[in-house]
Amino acid sequence: MPAPAEGEFLVRNEYLSVDPAMRAWMNDVPSYVPPVQLGEVMRAAGIGRVVESRHPDYSVGDTVYGTFGVQRFALADGRGVTPVDTSVASAPTHLGALGLSGLTAYFGLLDIGRPEPGQTVVVSAAAGSVGSITGQIAKIRGCRAIGIAGGPEKCALLVDQLGFDAAIDYKSEHVGRRLRDLAPDGIDVFFDNVGGAILEGALGNLARGARIVLSGAVSQYNSPPSGPRNYMQLLIRRATMAGFVIFDYARRYPEARAELAEWVRAGSITGLETIVDGDIDRFPETLLKLFTGGNTGKLILALPGRQG
Repeated sequence: MPAPAEGEFLVRNEYLSVDPAMRAWMNDVPSYVPPVQLGEVMRAAGIGRVVESRHPDYSVGDTVYGTFGVQRFALADGRGVTPVDTSVASAPTHLGALGLSGLTAYFGLLDIGRPEPGQTVVVSAAAGSVGSITGQIAKIRGCRAIGIAGGPEKCALLVDQLGFDAAIDYKSEHVGRRLRDLAPDGIDVFFDNVGGAILEGALGNLARGARIVLSGAVSQYNSPPSGPRNYMQLLIRRATMAGFVIFDYARRYPEARAELAEWVRAGSITGLETIVDGDIDRFPETLLKLFTGGNTGKLILALPGRQG
């Protein structure tokens, strides 16, 4: 058990965020954050409770959010740590709709995608943690939202519970053809979490001046990446494709969280979570759910001994 030094506090993790980006962090290649090295604690955001403190701003019993790693206990000095108000929303919601997933959807769609009322927004991995929030924000902004997901249950959830206008089951439908049917005038904003063939399907159905938001490429993380063969559609449609990293928006997190929290309180956004109960040794199998479609919404590992 680590002991806090002066200016530090000890956190007992209660909920760990499980994200597709973790797979990319395991590749020993340059990226927007250093790769996790062999022997290091796996990087992970989490919510936990302060159990010992020698820091003036953190008291025993405080609930906090930070990059605490896949471990039961973590030392922190306050940098990158945020207090969590569970009276506003549950701890899992603070990892999902009010956490990095919600922030990614918020800034990716609104700052990079720039949707306008009446436009068509298409979201891949739409039943995932980021995609499910993205489609709901599109509806709040007066857009038509089409989600791409795997399986009839997830597609029904998008339409019946989250308010998407339509959903495409990529497991049983041809994505490109269905996009032509559902968006005959073209896609104005494509928010991509998947890459590969689904990205190519969207590229083939763009409206003039479309914006493609590159949030992730989960289909590419476990295989040699393949670029879109029809990227020249960007030229033909005078479209743009831009990637972003959510950490670049850190100074604006409070602004986004305030608006997201208001939408959650108003019922305009429904946060979805798949919560797996178990100890640290369940992390590997939990991570793999992301690549087999085994989760809906935010995937979270809930550790034993949690109080809320």
